[in-house]
Amino acid sequence: MTPLSPADQLFLWLEKRQQPMHVGALVLFSYPEGAGPKYVTELAESLRAFQSPERPFNQKLVNRFGQYFWEEDDHFDLEHHFRHEALPKPGRIRELLALVSAEHSNLMDRERPMWEFHLIEGLQGRRFAVYSKAHHCMMDGIAAMRTTLRTFSTDPTETGRPPVWAMPPRKRPEGLPSATEMVSGLSKFADGAGKQLATLPVIAREMAKSIRKSRSQKSDYVSIFQAPHSILNEPITGSRRFAAQSWPSERFKKVAKAFHCTMNDIVLAVCGSALRDYLISQHALPDKPLIAMVPMSIRRDDSDSGNQIAMILANLGTHVADPATRIEIIKASIKDAKDRFKGMSPEQMLNYTALMMAPAGFNMLTGLLPQWAPFNVVISNVPGPKKTLFWNGAKMEGMYPVSIPIDRIALNITLLSYVDHLEFGLTACRRTLPSMQKLLTYIENGIRELEIAADL
Repeated sequence: MTPLSPADQLFLWLEKRQQPMHVGALVLFSYPEGAGPKYVTELAESLRAFQSPERPFNQKLVNRFGQYFWEEDDHFDLEHHFRHEALPKPGRIRELLALVSAEHSNLMDRERPMWEFHLIEGLQGRRFAVYSKAHHCMMDGIAAMRTTLRTFSTDPTETGRPPVWAMPPRKRPEGLPSATEMVSGLSKFADGAGKQLATLPVIAREMAKSIRKSRSQKSDYVSIFQAPHSILNEPITGSRRFAAQSWPSERFKKVAKAFHCTMNDIVLAVCGSALRDYLISQHALPDKPLIAMVPMSIRRDDSDSGNQIAMILANLGTHVADPATRIEIIKASIKDAKDRFKGMSPEQMLNYTALMMAPAGFNMLTGLLPQWAPFNVVISNVPGPKKTLFWNGAKMEGMYPVSIPIDRIALNITLLSYVDHLEFGLTACRRTLPSMQKLLTYIENGIRELEIAADL
């Protein structure tokens, strides 16, 4: 058995019915040239031939001595994990997003390996889709993307590649007798706890510095105490709405060059503009700026499992109408957050992140401090493949992240770069944020206003 890290276990502790803790992806493909009408049915049959999953797709959870472990599932049933489905007519993107929204609302079975793979046909324009999901305790977004991309090829003529669950892992742990492995796992857990405790002096110093600066410096400095309450921070239900769209990355690059900043700064500025417009449409724009939590990968290896992410807080400048002013506010807050992490070890980054997340975690577990949120929204930008990919001859047309809203953080915006596009995936509680799909229109408006401000 393999023990889960404290970070991985956190996603199990936080899960409840209105708060599923799995991540997913929606991938669109076009039929290979010359493919017949039964292409997807034949593809499904070929996938069912892979009955023996590889790690971590053959692992289920067990609890020993209050610690979660992974162990191999001796009763693995592929039919539970692999689903072949068809969209109702007319098979528009609207019907596809509705299906993904419904599937992403469902909790995963902890008695089985915690992943699903949905092969979806019936999409207009000789296209089909794959929606896959895995529990966040199993892998973070970076690891999930790496695992998924290993199943694809840059060669459109290559066929016979196994599905994601049958891909051999890069690193296979050496086998150990169960009892020995359990003791070893508990030992590693204790050793990890020791490293965590050793970070406390640095974390306390940085947090005290953060509090002092937030009280004495200008408003674009971000601490865990300044996110305003908004409709984004109301209780959520288990029902999800997913919206997705692609934009040419060249538009973001040109604006970034004009404002002498990074593409990620522009992404945050566009999201800030979209959120400002959406909240104005709902008569719910706070006077103070919204704060975004921005995940930052600290993964220093090429592993495909576990969670290795820290978080920074960014001022989105939603209190100002001028896009150029908003950019400067965002640049300043991001620079300060990154400067804070420069001198930290990975363990210190993780613990500082845990401390920043503590108010949100406390609210998720108890609901006792509903007015205190360290951030209002999650915005994550994940680097993706730079070359066009194919899956057994089918061209990948787009790959959209499907992520996790959490209680009182009702919206998650995650985007992935693919060749020359940015693929936005917006996941929200459908009751807390009505007509959330309008954010896609507001994102386009945000790009346009920056292009105008940059004189493009």
